[in-house]
Amino acid sequence: MATIQDVARLAGVAPITVSRVVNNNGYVSKETRRRVEAAVIELDYIPNALGPSLRSKRTQTLALVLSDITNPFWTTVARGVEDTANKHGYHIIIGNTDESAEKQEEYLLFLMKKQVDGFLLVPASSRSIGTLQKRRVPFVVLDRSIPDGKIDSVRGDSVGGAYTLTQHLLQLGHRHIVVIAGPEHVSTAYHRVEGYLQALTEAGLEGGQQIYWGEYNQQTGYEFTQQALESKSRPTAIFATNNFIAIGAMRALREAGLRVPEDMSVVAFDDLPQAITIDPFFTVASQPSYEMGQKATSLLLERLGENTLEAPQEIVFPVEIIIRKSSGKPPITESAV
Repeated sequence: MATIQDVARLAGVAPITVSRVVNNNGYVSKETRRRVEAAVIELDYIPNALGPSLRSKRTQTLALVLSDITNPFWTTVARGVEDTANKHGYHIIIGNTDESAEKQEEYLLFLMKKQVDGFLLVPASSRSIGTLQKRRVPFVVLDRSIPDGKIDSVRGDSVGGAYTLTQHLLQLGHRHIVVIAGPEHVSTAYHRVEGYLQALTEAGLEGGQQIYWGEYNQQTGYEFTQQALESKSRPTAIFATNNFIAIGAMRALREAGLRVPEDMSVVAFDDLPQAITIDPFFTVASQPSYEMGQKATSLLLERLGENTLEAPQEIVFPVEIIIRKSSGKPPITESAV
């Protein structure tokens, strides 16, 4: 890891000048500042915000960097992380990236300056993985898979859950099923689409897929449901790849005067907590979010311990299919085709 002396040497200045630039304290000419900032970027220098006396000590702090803390799935994961960390004397700092690679990179650099002991990360891009690996910072990836990545990770079975949800709709008699997914570059989104496609292929419907790629939010569910209703091959069932997409889809269906499940079935990945849902409605593939948070934290703490694990661990939790009111047989016109 680069030191302040390395930056000073590359920029052709004294270490005190580098300190003034990175701490934005004291006068430095524009040209000198430009050289120092260029050297900082080139060397990936991260100043220690806690001072040299703490460099070799633990801060008993872990960072949890999530995609969207407003989603109840992530709120429950965070509780599992916090409860487990607290039992071992650690505290948690939470960051929210909104799936922005730039925002995530800013969080990582900021938190590394604060000398957190390790990261629990929902990567918005592979760049964030490289940032942590380059600096040898312990971390565990949550909810995502990294192609050919020999790293610790904890996630749910997205392919299997999506496959079983789609099979459920097929068994009810649906043949026109649309999937509304998250970002195509996010592993959970394309894995859930993969499971959907596997089920259609096995049913002899490989040419009948209807896929919309968007974001993991309600607006995506709302807008693409409207588009699906206007399409020539109007579906009789919607598979939403997360709970927020399902909520947006329901709003569009209500505005169109369609009943669920009489006119349109809706299934979704991820459940909504019973604490905020008096009468659970959606048929879902439910991930054990609290347990995922617990396991990821325990794995990270093992990495931080003296007897560290040798091989990276990939832990995949099975999902539970919960059949509720939102899925039913297709309208008679569909089943008669």
